[in-house]
Amino acid sequence: MSLISMEFLLFVLAAVTGYYLIPRRFQWIWLLAFSYIYYVSGGIRVTCFLLFTTVTTYLAGMWIEQASHDAQDKKAEKRRRRQILAGTLVLNFGVLGVLKYTNFVLGTISGMIGGEFEPLNLLLPLGISFYTFQSMGYLLDVYWGRSQAEHNLFRFALFVSFFPQILQGPIGRFGSLGKQLYVPHSFERNKIEGGFLRILWGYFKKMVIADNAVIFVNAIFDHPDIYDGLGLVGVLAYSIQLYCDFSGGMDVVIGIAELFGIQLDENFKRPYFAVSITDFWHRWHITLGTWMKDYVFYPASLSGWMKSFSKFAKKTFGKQTGRTLPICLANLIVFLVVGVWHGAAWKFIVYGLYNGLIIAFSGLMAPSYRKWKKALRISDDSKAFHLFQIFRTFVLVNISWYFDRAGDVKTALLMMKNTLTKFNLRQILEPGIEIGEASGTAYTMIAIGVILGGCLLLFLVSICQERGKDLAEIFVRQNWLVKATVYAGLILLLPALGQPSGEAGGFIYAQF
Repeated sequence: MSLISMEFLLFVLAAVTGYYLIPRRFQWIWLLAFSYIYYVSGGIRVTCFLLFTTVTTYLAGMWIEQASHDAQDKKAEKRRRRQILAGTLVLNFGVLGVLKYTNFVLGTISGMIGGEFEPLNLLLPLGISFYTFQSMGYLLDVYWGRSQAEHNLFRFALFVSFFPQILQGPIGRFGSLGKQLYVPHSFERNKIEGGFLRILWGYFKKMVIADNAVIFVNAIFDHPDIYDGLGLVGVLAYSIQLYCDFSGGMDVVIGIAELFGIQLDENFKRPYFAVSITDFWHRWHITLGTWMKDYVFYPASLSGWMKSFSKFAKKTFGKQTGRTLPICLANLIVFLVVGVWHGAAWKFIVYGLYNGLIIAFSGLMAPSYRKWKKALRISDDSKAFHLFQIFRTFVLVNISWYFDRAGDVKTALLMMKNTLTKFNLRQILEPGIEIGEASGTAYTMIAIGVILGGCLLLFLVSICQERGKDLAEIFVRQNWLVKATVYAGLILLLPALGQPSGEAGGFIYAQF
């Protein structure tokens, strides 16, 4: 059930209507029922994997908590809790790994020995990466004592399966999301209006901007030999498509949750205004970044072997470098995991390591950067320097998008080379990018105009948000005529400017 289908919108309408009509103490049960109806609509077989993760994580959380209370021998208790945690992590990440990465591993091995490999027809449950990470985050929080174990299996099942966010996030934390799911909510007009506006804004970003940008992305990246002079156009279009598709999906998801009175974590914060790659990852896919920080970076940084490496580095390279190198290594581990999380292909591993290496290099060079800025009299408060940092970061990010979207590493590198050596903007008009049944120069120019107009509106909204203005709050305070005009304008723009060629599909991250 696609998030942009009329079927899904009617499903949400039914869920929200019933949610506020039934007795409030049953609201969480209503959400659970609709969440499973939504997921079962994708197939009974995929639901079995969701149930497996739910039940194993619930039982493990209960056992870890019970072991903490019952054991008199602290060492035995710690060993028992660690065994339960490790076993559950291996089980659930093992299922994810087998289903998502078996073909990649076997294909790589086959290529190394010169054999031929026919991919296995493995089932990949919808949203398995998201609900696995969310569930394992809960279990680690219980293990570390950050959260208490949920004793009600059905309440925990709702936390794992909450239908607006199960397919593409954001990755929720039990401490904040769990409480909201279970408490009663009263009908609040402001939240309904704000949620509806955010849903429409998300659809605008997806259907008007992203789905028009995908025309150029697919044509250029899928046919780099034909459009070999348009690599720069392709990667800029992909930069637009990916952001508007993913953040637009988050707007839809967060808006739907708000209709139920539930506030999900923000997943984007104007990432293209970032001044460094580190800052970019504080603004892009925020819940994945914080998950990696809390459950990968810190455990790796504080592990025994990392402490030993830190001592070695300090003796070998001095205190300053010795303190920085372990952090760099931990960041490389994090971004290797990020790359693997994005997909089963070498290009995603290169994509992750590229980001990790830049962050690691920036950490090592930080003292030199400070000296250079002082020598050149560059102030961090300078607007010109701030704009330079944004531009530099945007360039570095777009280099990574070549690896993310190209068919493989070799194609990505070839397109980068062609961007520098064969740039030819006229290719976009001769004879024009193919757009399904509608093609040619005239239609290409219309699509470009729609993208630029949409991006201008998005930029203006982002500027206001970056300056701290809560546009949703301002909107709900307006009179009914202003609200009706905004609603009608967005609703009319979706079919009028949406991309009709068939290139567009569902949200990109809904297949993770």
